[in-house]
Amino acid sequence: MLEHLGGRADVVLVGGKMAAELAGRSRPNGVELVLPSDVVAADSFSADAETQLVPADDVPEGWLGLDIGPETRRAFAARIAAAKTIFWNGPMGVFEWPRFAAGTKAVAEAVAANTGAFSVVGGADSVRALNELGLAGRISWVSTGGGASLELLEGRELPGVAAIPSAVGSPA
Repeated sequence: MLEHLGGRADVVLVGGKMAAELAGRSRPNGVELVLPSDVVAADSFSADAETQLVPADDVPEGWLGLDIGPETRRAFAARIAAAKTIFWNGPMGVFEWPRFAAGTKAVAEAVAANTGAFSVVGGADSVRALNELGLAGRISWVSTGGGASLELLEGRELPGVAAIPSAVGSPA
């Protein structure tokens, strides 16, 4: 997907599980990747796990980054505030557990606050977060089709979209 964003996106903010997978990658097609600088790490995947705030590149062995940290939340919110078009897909952490929801909440609030941008939020988890925070009505376009949205951004042909030209041209 990142390869296909060249020419379409200037900046991509990456949090959640995807951030760990992209750490150390170069800028594909001139797209600036902004990864978390700090994370809320947990000693287990549990709502009541022991936690600590650590640099994103220094998560203790055996621990998991379950949310973006406050420095990252501020940096992401500043980037979102300056955007003219926003596409958000996926939470920043395990937002279902209150102790790991601050990153998702910060991003949702930043997207909703940027009333000058055209904003698209895709994916059931992101939409759920918006609805729980009462912010869905402040987003330009909301879709539960997160996976399909990402496939479209990857440049893949979507069967439903591909069928439209033949359906429009065929007699009713």
